[in-house]
Amino acid sequence: MKNINQRPLFIFEMANNHQGNIEHGLRIIREIYEVSKEFPYNFAFKLQARDIPTFIHPDFQNRTDLKYVKRFLETKLTEEQFKILKDEIDKLGFISICTPFDEKSVDLIERLNFDIIKIASCSFTDWPLLERIVKTEKPIIASTSGVPLEGIDRVVSFLSHREKKFTLMHCVGEYPTLLKSLQLNQIDLLKKRYPEVEIGYSTHEAPDNFDSIKMAIAKGVTVFEKHVGVKAPEIELNAYSAAPEQVKNWLASAKNAFESCGVSGKRAEFSEKEMADLKQFRRGVFAKQIIQSGQKIDSVNVFFAWPSQENQLLANNMSKYADYASQKDINEKEPIMISDIKQSNKREKVYKIVAQTRKLLEEAKIALPDKLEIEISHHYGIDDFYNHGAVIITCVNREYCKKLIVLFPGQSHPSHLHKQKEETFQILYGDLAISLDGQEKEYKPGEVILVQRGVKHDFKTKTGAILEEVSTTHFKSDSFYEDEKITENKDRKTKLTHWLNID
Repeated sequence: MKNINQRPLFIFEMANNHQGNIEHGLRIIREIYEVSKEFPYNFAFKLQARDIPTFIHPDFQNRTDLKYVKRFLETKLTEEQFKILKDEIDKLGFISICTPFDEKSVDLIERLNFDIIKIASCSFTDWPLLERIVKTEKPIIASTSGVPLEGIDRVVSFLSHREKKFTLMHCVGEYPTLLKSLQLNQIDLLKKRYPEVEIGYSTHEAPDNFDSIKMAIAKGVTVFEKHVGVKAPEIELNAYSAAPEQVKNWLASAKNAFESCGVSGKRAEFSEKEMADLKQFRRGVFAKQIIQSGQKIDSVNVFFAWPSQENQLLANNMSKYADYASQKDINEKEPIMISDIKQSNKREKVYKIVAQTRKLLEEAKIALPDKLEIEISHHYGIDDFYNHGAVIITCVNREYCKKLIVLFPGQSHPSHLHKQKEETFQILYGDLAISLDGQEKEYKPGEVILVQRGVKHDFKTKTGAILEEVSTTHFKSDSFYEDEKITENKDRKTKLTHWLNID
């Protein structure tokens, strides 16, 4: 089977536009190939299959006064003719897709080895047909026109439980679909409701509408379907089928939209021009007063102004993570140049700790929301963190409080007490030794420890540990450390809001 995992995928729906004429069907495939081959996408051609003797009721098979009975009879293809079209689809490198409307047509699809089975909107909840389709090994694309959410829910559950690979297509079953009826926001609904399912867009708008595909692409769609055909002296296209030139314009619009939308799922790379254009408007750091060599550079002795000079320290560089000291005397109003300062950046150390915390949580199989309120306690400075410290994640702090405390191998948390807060610890992962008023005991996962108000406690680990803290309300000023140096250290905590799924 062809590789159908690459995206985007554009599906050309021939439907009955071959008019029952095999040569005209081949012409459609070839002319669409000529206009699509210059675009860097995957393409598929789709046919429709009906086993007329079983699909149409015996009493209606000669009712040519009924529009669609007449249409289906006149455009009927033999299996040999299906094979001729399928062979041409394969020859030109298209992925082959076929929509069956009855069980015998699924048999035909298997015999001719089409790559994908398409479920039409009218058949979306045709359970006998679905039961036959899922017995195949074929991937499935299913249109959802006119199907209520509960119906989609049931089919998604049905296909998921059978571990089928499938795509849902937003579709409106009006032919052609007016602009006011496109309902493109349904794409968002489907993507949100079924996050594990790929969502596509099956179009029935007028063939000269090249805007809706741009909007669908902006919503993240990567699978598209459009009816196509070719005019002939005796053949006029319907109001929703695109001729080759219209298909070319449709694909060009898609290409422009993909280029405009750019990358997804990650931050885009920035061009040199963009960065240069932004940098010229950033404020520089200037000396507010004379700064002596060795003196710390901070908000007290500098000011920020524009324009800045090349290689000057910028306002963007001044953060709580960065410490700067001058390596020369700097006069009032002079720019502070990067070459004239010594810097110590705490940011990399902080985010290394966050990354290691995430890894330890993953090893312990502890699931947390992406967005976390994190406190890194480094009692004797960030450089001593792996000896004395902890990472504390606050889950909730109201009349009750819940936190996770993460310790790395060999790390200890110094002795302290709380006057207002009573704590209970439960060991979730690793090993932990806790000392209560000087009495030390080792604990293992699952065990619970009560720490009453006024009780001095410290803890340490050999191989790393994660413990859950459940307590009364936590107050910022309610931690009293035995070592006064810790209390005197005003820079002993780094607090940040961090998105755990981002490096």
